Amino acid sequence: MSTEFEQAVNMTATELERWLATDESRSVGQSDGGESVGHESDRHLAQRPDGDVEHTRWRYSLMNWGHDPLKD
Repeated sequence: MSTEFEQAVNMTATELERWLATDESRSVGQSDGGESVGHESDRHLAQRPDGDVEHTRWRYSLMNWGHDPLKD
């Protein structure tokens, strides 16, 4: 497992599996696998919106990659 992957992913396999089964996850689509997890999450993290992000498409998209920004 690469360091980039380990740094980007902060959800357990069980958390990610449960998340991907939700309507919220499907509402923002799934990754096409074209970019690395680390690169994709870095790009999204840089676009963090102001205010409470708990129920935002921004957070949901990151969680589809296995990174919950509220766990940081």
